[in-house]
Amino acid sequence: MNPYLKKYLAVPLLAALNVAGMNSCNNSSSEGGEGAVSDLFGGKELPQATTDSVFVYNYIKDKPAFKQHQDFMFLFYGDRDYNLAWFRENELVPETDKFLEAVEGSDKEGLQPDKYRVVDIEKMIAQYRQMEPKDSSRLELQKEIDVALTASYFNYASDFYRGRIDPRQDDNVKWDVKKNKIKLHKALQTILKERESTYPYYEFEALHAGYTRLRDKLQEYRALQDAGGWPKIELGDKKKLQQGDSADAVLTLRRRLNPGQNYNASDPKLRVFDEKLAKQVKQFQMLHGMKEDGVVGGNTLATMNVPVEERINQIMINMERWRWIPKRMVPKSLEQKYIWVNIPEYKMYIYEDPDDDPDAEREYKKVMDMRVIVGKTMHSTPIFSDKLEYVVMAPFWNVPNTIMAAEIKPKMLSNPSWLASQNMEVVTKEKDPKPVSPYSIDWASVTEENFQYRVRQKPGPKNSLGMIKFLFPNEYAVYLHDTPADALFSQTNRDFSHGCVRVEYPVELAKYLLKDMPEWNESRIRSTMTSGEEEWVTLPSKVQVYIVYFTSWVDEQGQIHFREDLYGHDKKLAQEYFG
Repeated sequence: MNPYLKKYLAVPLLAALNVAGMNSCNNSSSEGGEGAVSDLFGGKELPQATTDSVFVYNYIKDKPAFKQHQDFMFLFYGDRDYNLAWFRENELVPETDKFLEAVEGSDKEGLQPDKYRVVDIEKMIAQYRQMEPKDSSRLELQKEIDVALTASYFNYASDFYRGRIDPRQDDNVKWDVKKNKIKLHKALQTILKERESTYPYYEFEALHAGYTRLRDKLQEYRALQDAGGWPKIELGDKKKLQQGDSADAVLTLRRRLNPGQNYNASDPKLRVFDEKLAKQVKQFQMLHGMKEDGVVGGNTLATMNVPVEERINQIMINMERWRWIPKRMVPKSLEQKYIWVNIPEYKMYIYEDPDDDPDAEREYKKVMDMRVIVGKTMHSTPIFSDKLEYVVMAPFWNVPNTIMAAEIKPKMLSNPSWLASQNMEVVTKEKDPKPVSPYSIDWASVTEENFQYRVRQKPGPKNSLGMIKFLFPNEYAVYLHDTPADALFSQTNRDFSHGCVRVEYPVELAKYLLKDMPEWNESRIRSTMTSGEEEWVTLPSKVQVYIVYFTSWVDEQGQIHFREDLYGHDKKLAQEYFG
């Protein structure tokens, strides 16, 4: 057990005496019988009970759903000297009903209410309220209700605030974002109005707007499901539908894009693919990350025919990912801003708090966005968080040994001058590297493991990193950088890299990051980028970076977006979440 909990496991003397005394009176067959305890208080209502570590342990030990949160149980009750939490003057506090309502409505959160009904608390409460105030057995039931409510809260809140699945304990779930370290026992203290917090625990509410917007859409999509979903579009002999076409499938298309709307099937105009319908198709394509050509066929048709049930599941697993996001997006020690890269969206955003107040409840505002290029499936961009520290202009590209062995070695075997043609060189691995002649290396025997040198590409227009990179040192050797292949940003699907993230507007990003360093104006940034001499600039304050994987989200206008499962992470998470 956690050593920190040991101090909470000793039975408080007063509580022990109370329990022992009450039990001996209650079980006594001596004179006084049933009324012996109440007689101690002149027949008046009994004082509120207290509990102890032994009672808590014995109550939860045979209930796995409760026992898995025993650390929080002992921390919570230990902090309050084992006084009951959910009672005031022998009456349940109003937050009890709020909590039970939250559990009952947990299906709206994509959770399963039955999982949190480990014991029948409502039945226990009803029994308690029917008992006479002077009934000695009421004290024992009071303790049981209190501990059951607390254990049930931790069972529910753990899933609601931290996720049903622990991505760090599940090998199938790829997620290395900073852990959500919410202290559930402190959250419960907030709910019971025993401490202040800027987080909405007291309303049993979620911590991120991205989650709540998805939750609202979940209810809309479930309503669509209850109404029969949307129709499947069948083109028959046609390969596609586009503006000007006339066919029965056009009416089906209208119903697909406008679910719930009634159409007069006998109206011939509804079978004509008009300009208004073409605009709706383009809007659908935009919301699903596809080329906005207004043509229904191929991927657009397949995407329209995804059943509503699959979209509901997609929403739910992306809500789960929001539960893994830290409650505080940016540590108090940093400026209140962060970079957010969503891999399936191929987009990067910068958000900041205009007041830069780490203690305030906030909604970060978007101040910049741009397209990005991410890793191919075989070189997938990892999902993690870190802190950006350096801007490097005119950078060298130090080629990873994996790329050296898989791609450079074969080219050197067929053309010993290939490195020179790419403005690359071989150097030693020293802090001050020295050049090594590529002709002195036996490339046929080189492997990823035995290569004792480093291949790097010199600064210049052909450099694979472009003219600038943005470093947040991490175990994956992944960072943001420029690229000489700007034309790739015009592609709809932009998974072309070896894992790093290429940004569309590197100069604008550099200007933003260096705006508090007046000496680094745009002119100096551009001249340094093209100087051919690598230069590192340390940021005055680190910037939080999130590289995440969301295939569904709701934008500021309330529109829901869906994306393809680029790396198959949705599929694996769904197996765990719904399995």
